[in-house]
Parts: sequence; C-alpha cells; structure tokens
Amino acid sequence: MQPTSEPTAVVVLALVALPFAAAAVTPLVYRVLGERTAYYAAAVALACFGLVASQYGTHGSVSFDWIPALGVSLRFYVDGLSLLIGFLASGVGVLILTYSRGYMHDEPGKAKYYTALLAFMGSMLGVAFAADLVALFVFWELTSLSSFILIGHYSDRASSQYAARKSMLITVSGGLFMLVGFLLLANVTGTFDLAWIVNHPEQVRESLHSAGLFVPVLGLVAIGAAAKSAQVPLHVWLPNAMEAPTPVSAFLHSATMVKAGVYLVGRFRPVFLPEGVHGIPEWSAVFTVLGLATMTIAAILAVAATDIKELLAYSTASHLGLIVAGFGFASDLGAETGAFHILNHALFKAALFLVAGIIAHEAGTRKIAELGGLWDDLPVTGAITVVAALGMAGVPPFNGFYSKEFLFDAAYHAAELQGGLAWLYPVVAVFGSVFTFLYSIRFLMLFFGDKPDRLHAHSPPKAMLVPPAILGVLAALVGLGGVTATFGVAPAALDHFVAEVMGSVSPPGTEVHFSYYLPDHVTPPVLMSAITITVGAAAYPFYDDLHRGINRLLSVDPLRANWWYDGTVDGLNEASATAVPRIQTGLLRTYATWTLAGVVALALGGYLAASVALPAFEFAPDMTLPLALVLGVAVVGATAVALAPSHISGVLTLSILGFMVAIFYVLADAPDLALTQLVVETLTLVIFLLVLDRLPAFYGELKRARAVRDGALSLAVGATVAVTVLVSTAAQPDLIASYFTDPHNTVEVAGGHNIVNVILVDYRAFDTMGEISVVAMAALSVLTLVAMRERGGTQ
Repeated sequence: MQPTSEPTAVVVLALVALPFAAAAVTPLVYRVLGERTAYYAAAVALACFGLVASQYGTHGSVSFDWIPALGVSLRFYVDGLSLLIGFLASGVGVLILTYSRGYMHDEPGKAKYYTALLAFMGSMLGVAFAADLVALFVFWELTSLSSFILIGHYSDRASSQYAARKSMLITVSGGLFMLVGFLLLANVTGTFDLAWIVNHPEQVRESLHSAGLFVPVLGLVAIGAAAKSAQVPLHVWLPNAMEAPTPVSAFLHSATMVKAGVYLVGRFRPVFLPEGVHGIPEWSAVFTVLGLATMTIAAILAVAATDIKELLAYSTASHLGLIVAGFGFASDLGAETGAFHILNHALFKAALFLVAGIIAHEAGTRKIAELGGLWDDLPVTGAITVVAALGMAGVPPFNGFYSKEFLFDAAYHAAELQGGLAWLYPVVAVFGSVFTFLYSIRFLMLFFGDKPDRLHAHSPPKAMLVPPAILGVLAALVGLGGVTATFGVAPAALDHFVAEVMGSVSPPGTEVHFSYYLPDHVTPPVLMSAITITVGAAAYPFYDDLHRGINRLLSVDPLRANWWYDGTVDGLNEASATAVPRIQTGLLRTYATWTLAGVVALALGGYLAASVALPAFEFAPDMTLPLALVLGVAVVGATAVALAPSHISGVLTLSILGFMVAIFYVLADAPDLALTQLVVETLTLVIFLLVLDRLPAFYGELKRARAVRDGALSLAVGATVAVTVLVSTAAQPDLIASYFTDPHNTVEVAGGHNIVNVILVDYRAFDTMGEISVVAMAALSVLTLVAMRERGGTQ
C-alpha cells in the first residue's frame, strides 16, 4: 500500500533540529545532572524517534528557503529509506545513550561526549531526510566532524589521535569527491533538488549521457559512499576507529554513520538503474564488484583479528559490503537484500558491540586469546550473543539468514542472466560467507569452552544490560517472523515497511512486494547457504591455523592497506617539510613569485579550458601619428624601467610611462582622465621618492638564473594582462550602456540629466571603495618594504 499523505514540514524540521538544540545546552545540563545527562540525551533521542514514527505512512518533500539566490533550499524528503535510517539513528540512539550511563562511569569528558553524540545523531537524521544536494553534503560532513570528536575522545592517547585523524582524512576526502559529483549533477540537471532527481531518473540519465558525465558522476558518488561505508580499499579507518568508547563504536560504526554510505548508494540506485532487470553495466560493475570484494576481504581480515572490537569492525565492513553488493544487483532481489540487511545488521551488530563493551568493562580485557567460558559469569549477555552472533553468521532461523539468502538469490539470478564471469558472483558470495560464519562462531565461543584461570567477570549494571537485550529481542523477533511466515503467519508490519524501503531504492513505478520465510524446498540459494554452513563448520576446528596463516600474509607490507595509507601520509608529510622552507622564505620576492605564477597559471589555464578566442589585432581607425608617438615613448619608458640600474632611475622612468598615458588621454579627448592620471602619477612619484630615502641606492648584484626566472615571469604576467584586456574589451557592454542611457534610470530614478554626473553621484560609494582598496594595498606594500629594509633588501 502506497503512502497517501504528505509529511508535516514542522515535524520534519523539528526532528532534525532538536538534537542540535539539545547538544547546544548539554554542557549546561551536565552541570546540573552530572552522569544522569545520559538519560537526558536518551530522552532527546526518544523524542526524535517519536517524531520519525509520526511521519510513518507519509511520502513527499518539504522545503525551507536557504540560499534563494542560488536556488538552494533546506529541503527534506520522507520515504521508506529515510524513515529506516531515521528509526535506526534515533532508536538505536536511545539504547546507546542509556547504555552510556553505565559504561561511561568514571570516564573523562562526559559533557563533550554527550554533546558530540547528540550532534552526530542530528547530523545523521539530516543525512537521512535531506532532499537537497547541498544540505546533504553539509550534514554528511557534520557526521565526519562529530565522529572525529568521538573517535578522538581519549585525546591524551596517541592511538586515539591517529584514529581520529585517519577517519577524518578518509571520510572527508571521500565527501569532497562526492561534492564534485553533486555539483556536476546539479549543473547537468539544473537543480539541487534531490527529490526531483530521484523521481525523474530517465531525464537525469539522458542529461548525464548527453553531457558525457554519467560515468564520472557515478564514480564520484561511489568514492564518497565507499569512504563513509568503509569499502575496500578505503576500509582502513574503521578498525582504528575502535579506539573510541564502545558505545560510540556501537552507534557510529555499526548502526548509523557507516550506514550513510549504503544509504547514498540506495538513494541514487533509482537514478542509475534503467527499467528492467538487466541493470546497467556501469552500476553493477562498480557496486556489485566493490561490495562482494569488501564482503570477502573484510571477512578474512576479521578472522585475523586479535581484539573483539577489531573483529567486529572488520565484520561491519564486510556486512556493509554485502549491502552494497545487494544494491548493486539490478533485480528486485538486490533491493530486498540491501533494504532488509540494513535493518538486520543494525540489530545484531549494535547488540554485539554492546556485548563487547560489557566484556571489556567487566572482564578487563578485549583480547580474544584471553577470553572464554564467560557464560557462567554473564549468562544473559551470553544469551544475547547467541541470537546476535548466529544472526551475523547467517544461520537459520536467525535474522541475518534471510537477508543473506536474498544476496545468494540475487547473485545466482544475475549469473544466470549474464553468464560468463558473472558466475563469480555466487562463488565469491559463498566464499566470503564462509569466513563470516567462522568469525561469528569464534565470537560466540567467547562464552563457551574453558575459562582462563585469571579471567573473572562481574555482572554488568542494568543500564548496560537492558539496551543489548532489547536489540537481541528485536533481532530474535525478526528471525521468528520468518519461522511464523513459513506457517502462514507473516509479520505484516515489517513486510510492509521493508517493501516501502524497497520502493525507495527502486526506479519510480516499480511494483515491489516483500516477504521472507524459511525455505520449504531446495533452491540454489538454499544450497549456497548449506555449503556455507557446512564448510564453515568443517573449517572451524582449524580457525587458529587460519588466523595465524592470514596474519603471516599480512606481515608482507604491500598486502596491508594500512601500509599504503601510512606510506602515503608520511610521504606527503615529508614532501611538505621539504617544500615549506623553499616557499616560506620570509622574502617578498619569493611570495610575489609564487603568487604571480599561480595567477598566471590559473588565468591562462582558464582561457585555454574555455577555448577563448583572441580578437584580431589591428590599429584603431582613428589612430593618429601623435598618438602613435606617445605610445612609442611609453613603450620605451617601460623598457627603461626594466633596465634601470637603481631605485631612483627606475621610479623616474616609470613616471615617464605614467605621464605618457596622461598625454594619450589628452590627445584622445579625455581631459578628466588625463587630469586624474597626472595627479595620481605625481603623488606616486613623490611618495616613492620619500620612501626610497630609506632604502639602498642600488639594487645590487643579481644572479643570472634568478634574472632569467624573473624575466620569464614578468613576460608571462604581461602576456596574461594583455590577453585579459583583449578578451574583456572584445565584448560590447550593450546591457550596461543601455541601462545608463535609459531615461527612466537616469532621470526618474536617479533624478539627473547627465549620465556622467549620475554615475559619479549615485555610484560614488563603489568608486570610493575601489580607490580606498588601491590606496590600502599600496600602503601595505610600502610598509612591507620599509619593514624589510634590513632583512635582505637586495634579495
């Protein structure tokens, strides 16, 4: 059933703005409530959850003007996908903030912690509901900024600083690529309205293909999504981000922030998918391959992990790869995979992160080798882990099994349609799932087997136990829904909601239907699941051997993504350290050289890129012999300036040039300009002569290499100015002239009868501002020269 009502603008704006407003006063609230600020923040998240729930059943966009001159508005769009991310950001936020009450006891910086968490939740809600490309980018970068603060929460630790910088560098860099893609998309479509773009995919695709920008825009958006959702090879920031407090890891790096990337893939899926099930080659080539590669590589790395949070971090990247691969398949099965696994993964992974926090908090260690047999001490936590870990492993009838089945079905279906190398889709999906099964069972076995002699765990406080228990119960109910559906009792509300999400990630007009149940007969996906579980169970006794073997491979530097990242960053740092002394010399000559060279390169490069044609050079028809002689003397004066042996002679010959320009104005019947030029030139000459009294009499010796460089730069600057003048004067300013000659503007509006007088009077403020700017720049130059007179004035 399609939604029939429009979203309420005030409610949508409130649910995005409320976390930011609450974050602004959190430091004051903390002074009053202390550690109970966790409940205040949880109440804010609960209010946001209620506001999101109030919009369930609505579909459409609301708009508030933001930058009207640029056509940018603060637009919000409500559909199934935005509601899903909104429910996760606020609902999981309630549980995480409540859990923080127990976990963050005696931890430093709690006021900053709760402030940043609320700001992050608001940013994520903004990402989910943004319907404007500019607004989406702003909220996108706010998630990176707030996560930077949260990952670096323990700011006195070098590892936290490293992790925060790494996450910021990768995610923000990816966001900049995404921004370029957005700008190209807006330039082609003529709008920043994301809702319009999503609902008119055929027009958007046609425009992108016509402009030759389809693949570039797709690639730029893919980079942004891959960076945020930790897809290979940009996954390296996520394991280091585990330096953050465990509630942060559970919130940002399992349920919400990393979902921003897959949200972006799902949001743009209708735009880049054509009608039909065959898909578009570029889309599947990018996202299906990227997702399956990430799913497999990250699962292998999770088996190599030695820390429980590290294992969960790599498993998060792996499951995000599963979602991306699902969205990459063009069939409805792909939409089912991505939409349903976003929900399933958030439930079992957030629960497991909170379980990891309980283990670390109560057992005092996160090392996998030091843990085991925890069931006796933490039975409730162990029961939660059974549900969540088996869901992560894809074991029936737990919730992760159903969305994994959808992936297998989508991969097999795509292989049947496309043939050839496409048969690698199901093979890689099964191979990666075997490693998923292995690390999931390894995490589960922390509660079984022999307990190390020195290991003792205490019961966690209720504030830490209730949130993962709720997530575990929800995950169990989703799994139970598949069991009951097998007997004809389907979870209608869940089916309806997931169907709405599927509709949001499918081309407009696509008929979607969703249901899930335990398979009742043998199918290719069932066989693939059976192979996964059978091979995984057979390989589990050799888990330690696999763990050591993978780590031996990772000891080879080029096989580690971190080696490439660290080498690149260190290389850039060394390059900066080498370049800075050459650029930051403290000499005006150096700064002028770099500045002028940059201006020349940008200006001439812009002319070349725009294919600007220079007008044909010819003498003006009214050019007389006196005018030609005056201009000739000016050229001689300009040459003499370059050859002048001292400051005094240089200034005097420069004045010859200025006076010749004044004479030119006289001969050209412009006495007012001539008078202005004479006054300015005389004042300039006097000022320079006064300043020169404090400077050396001669320039000094100049090295030939430096003279050649400066000469070449001077010629380039002169050529740039000449080209700029020719290009700018080639155009006829008819619109400007017609404006001033219009009697309505001159007589009725300005109240004058002389165009020159009107311009001087009504536009004097702009003229004066320009003159003041010129004088100010000249004064700064003079002060700089005077201040540097004893710092190598001849250099």
